[in-house]
Amino acid sequence: MRLIQRISNSTLVKSGNLVHIICILSVIGPVITVSAGFWDAISHLQKEPEFFWSPSHMIVYTGVSMTAVAAVLGGMLLIRKSVHRSLKTGIKLVMIGSVIQIISGFGDSLSHEVYGIDGLISWSHQPLELGLVLGSLGGLLILKNREHTKLKLLLPFSIVTFLFFTIWLGFNLVLIFGHTIQCIPVYEIFSSGCAIL
Repeated sequence: MRLIQRISNSTLVKSGNLVHIICILSVIGPVITVSAGFWDAISHLQKEPEFFWSPSHMIVYTGVSMTAVAAVLGGMLLIRKSVHRSLKTGIKLVMIGSVIQIISGFGDSLSHEVYGIDGLISWSHQPLELGLVLGSLGGLLILKNREHTKLKLLLPFSIVTFLFFTIWLGFNLVLIFGHTIQCIPVYEIFSSGCAIL
């Protein structure tokens, strides 16, 4: 009992410190996920074998794990009722985005096992991208609440990443409806997705 009390009284789990940790993880985690996702896409282009523990997948899992840790820590703050207004909304968005990423990631792994390498457009990729958008928006809202601290240095980076993820998701949704365009040589990088459509 004393150990739990000591941990809850430690400076690491004070609300202000947890918000800083959540902020950093929720801003950096999605960037790592997308960076490794591009690496994975390049692996697909090079026809490298697809397996669950590939190096690019491990980095994707690291980014998703960072967002998941931010979500768990955010959940602790929500349970304590120590956050309010847009900070609370930001934490909830990180939590929702994290859950969507985990479910979609598992679905993507199953999809690869059943159907092999897929393209940019798949039933698991777009929800994963939505999770990234929600998580990065949550990180942006959390960071906005901490702009009077040293974390304000991350604010421009956070805005750019949120805009990038949103535009990327929009681009992919356009490809769903414009699948003929996707299959022309200009979009060769996405050509494996033509079979799905």
